[in-house]
Amino acid sequence: MHFEPSEEQRLIEQAARQFAAEVLRPKAAERDQKSLFPEAELRKLGELGLLGVNVPEQYGGSQAGVVAYSLALSQVAQADASVSVAMAVTNMVAEVICAFGTEEQKQKYVPRLCSGEAIAGAFALSEPQAGSDAASLKTVAEKVDGGYRLTGSKQWITSGDRAGVIVVWARTDGGAPADKRNQAAGLSAFLVEGGSPGLTAGRPEHKLGLKGSTTVPLTLDGCFVPDSARLSKEGDGFRIAMVALDGGRIGIASQAVGVGRAALEAALDYSKERKQFDKSLCDFQAIANMLADGGMQLEAAQLLALRAAFLKESGLPYSQKAAMAKLYASEAAGRICDMALQVHGGYGYTQEFPVERYLRDVRVSRIYEGTSEIQRVVIARSVLKEFSDHAS
Repeated sequence: MHFEPSEEQRLIEQAARQFAAEVLRPKAAERDQKSLFPEAELRKLGELGLLGVNVPEQYGGSQAGVVAYSLALSQVAQADASVSVAMAVTNMVAEVICAFGTEEQKQKYVPRLCSGEAIAGAFALSEPQAGSDAASLKTVAEKVDGGYRLTGSKQWITSGDRAGVIVVWARTDGGAPADKRNQAAGLSAFLVEGGSPGLTAGRPEHKLGLKGSTTVPLTLDGCFVPDSARLSKEGDGFRIAMVALDGGRIGIASQAVGVGRAALEAALDYSKERKQFDKSLCDFQAIANMLADGGMQLEAAQLLALRAAFLKESGLPYSQKAAMAKLYASEAAGRICDMALQVHGGYGYTQEFPVERYLRDVRVSRIYEGTSEIQRVVIARSVLKEFSDHAS
């Protein structure tokens, strides 16, 4: 792996950095305080090619690869994590359709996602009683003439009330009994257009952070989709979800790196400006040590994220590395944001400084796209197998 980005990767990162600094950062606090969804900003991201960074050019993407995507997403998250969430999910949905969709599905949906015409993409897997245990979801896809009728409830759906294209998972096995051992085999995925009859978005959740990103429940009440809306074949849904989540974890790790970098830079700037006992805060060894630890953890987090991105881009196994990157980056960014608030003292606890927003925004990165606990399960299984294979 080369640790220096290519010229194309640098240009993508630079475009994201400039957009983040000039367009996103100036109004990030306002979007947070007023819970403003960034529709106009997402359309501009589409114009820049940042809603389909790893999508082939023939479908409207930038075709710049996963490393470029990771670098760009970090830059956006550094300015406004709420915008980066919608950007990440839209990229993920576009990639999923490219990986598993028919040519007709790719032509129909992916250019709309990449350009921003669809505003955003959404990923409707979780349900009120099915989060980490995705195989136990209960939404049913009943086969009818010409297609399916989807009935059930989805929970925690990012951009679910704004998305033009939603990937919805449902059971095509008639509803698996509770004691069925292979529940995952009965899952299928469908492409549902926003505003479809029978699809209703509930009230946006009142969240701790990411207030510029909507998170809603979805109700499917006999929502009809044609056969052409099914993604891959019946029973492929669980495999599609796991592949998508592996890639999504690279996105969350990259997002966490961006928020962590914003917090560390804020702490560094404040520690140089703020004086106590006739000394800058950064001249106190205790503060300097906190900043040093933050810098070290941020560097490690980004390297883990970029390694996972490089492996995916190279077509190599990356599931374990994505889990490691997501776990470490999300927890390290949380520590860095907490440290930054501590360096700011009482001011950090107010909305006069952005560090309190960083701390609120970064907290969910340890929950979505697989909790920290689930990441440890994934990593442990891989490590145990690896060492078992070596021993034999």
